[in-house]
Amino acid sequence: MPSGRLLAVLLTTLTCTAFAAPPNYLTLDHSTAALIDAKSAKAVWKDALPDKLVKLYPVAKWGFVTQVEGGFDDGKVCVVTARAMLMPRQGAALVFKPSKTTTTFGSQAGATPDQCKALAKTKLRESVEAMRAALLPR
Repeated sequence: MPSGRLLAVLLTTLTCTAFAAPPNYLTLDHSTAALIDAKSAKAVWKDALPDKLVKLYPVAKWGFVTQVEGGFDDGKVCVVTARAMLMPRQGAALVFKPSKTTTTFGSQAGATPDQCKALAKTKLRESVEAMRAALLPR
């Protein structure tokens, strides 16, 4: 009974695709390593990008870049700038033509290096959340 086997294969394939993980965006990080590492930046994106965004901005056409810069000034104040950018994708690469950009700033006087890293992650999270809010209709 070839048609029964074919039906079983089709049902198995459909079931697997129905429960497949949503596609992931290409995300790149171009940050100061002393403030945040690429793995932490990717985790911020993973937590902030809802599945419904894929319908508006397909994974094959768009990607995201983060950039966290800053450090300590002469007065021992931690100063941080965090930026999130939506970039067009061309194959396996992103083209540096930001379609949308969000930027957040922060400072903390008398911060330790760990506190400065925490501030950097918080500001990056705020920038990514602002990007998500800008991309999704209300």
